[in-house]
Amino acid sequence: MKCVLFYHAFISCWNNGNAHFLRGYARELAALGHEVVVFEPTDGWSRLNAIREIGGEAIQDVGRLFPGISVRRYDAALDFDEALDGADLVIVHEWNSPDVIEQVGRRRAHGAPYTLLFHDTHHRVITAPDELAQFDLDAFDGVLAFGEVLRQIYMKLGWANRAYTWHEAADVALYHPLSDVERAEDLVWIGNWGDGERSAELNEFLVEPVAELNLHASVYGVRYSDGALHTIRTAGIRYGGWLPAHRAPVAFAGARATIHVPRGPYVRLLPGIPTIRVFEALACGIPLVSAPWSDAEELFPDGAYLTAAHGADMSRKLRAVLDDRELSSALVATGLRAVLERHTCRHRAQQLVGIVEAIRASGTSSQPLRYIGASA
Repeated sequence: MKCVLFYHAFISCWNNGNAHFLRGYARELAALGHEVVVFEPTDGWSRLNAIREIGGEAIQDVGRLFPGISVRRYDAALDFDEALDGADLVIVHEWNSPDVIEQVGRRRAHGAPYTLLFHDTHHRVITAPDELAQFDLDAFDGVLAFGEVLRQIYMKLGWANRAYTWHEAADVALYHPLSDVERAEDLVWIGNWGDGERSAELNEFLVEPVAELNLHASVYGVRYSDGALHTIRTAGIRYGGWLPAHRAPVAFAGARATIHVPRGPYVRLLPGIPTIRVFEALACGIPLVSAPWSDAEELFPDGAYLTAAHGADMSRKLRAVLDDRELSSALVATGLRAVLERHTCRHRAQQLVGIVEAIRASGTSSQPLRYIGASA
């Protein structure tokens, strides 16, 4: 197949956690013998912020890490007929502009033979439905939802058997244990502070336990306010700034434990959907202790990570992981095995191919139906 993917950023992962999975499944589609072309806007906010923060070197690295994938930047003058010429599969991510979604959908509605899928990896369908209502999805053949609870929402919006659960996963070509890196730190956390939507949780599950246990810890990410930086530095935590995603395995390898602090909307409204950080940590072989979240889909077996009920419990469990080598080794082995057996980007690429084949076999791919999509 010729696979044409429209994402708001491929080369840059600045405030763009989707980059890991996008890059990984694109790599695996190419490895399966498919042609992969990725379109990203020249003025995309993720790319421009990455260049502004650390320059172009990290972006140049990414191009070298994914040979065989054609990445094309576009502006308002993009010729969509040319971009979509010969496409068998087109995937449009939900962070694209309404105009891009309309342009691609309109050609599908007028008989373009490709299978057209909408990739939703966010909570906006619940928390900001007016934003998603700007998108005209009538001509799309299906939705790829990054969790079962999100798929159920699309089904209620009228997508019936055209919504598919398609979880993120680990790109194990990059994310894997690095035994030659010295574990010089007790704890590392990789994540963005954001707009304050989880400040209380970060204080409870990260800042306070590190201070209480007097751990040697580092955090990486973007959108840290002056107040957030003051908070973590007062706790003795080193702030490492933005860490490009492909450099995360080295950071994980250099620490003895990590934590997961999910954002409130996912915990409350989208249970069962882990962030990409869970897949990354388990793939890299670092013990993980998580703030509460519901693994409603049973993605991970018992013993893949520990869950802390509250801040004091986080302190206890971090102490146990750091002091008990047997416990630490068991967590690493169980978590890594779970990823390798079920949650790699190769698994998801194969699942995607199966979804496309099922849509085509249904006889509707070349004659798109009218759906009451997210724009209803």
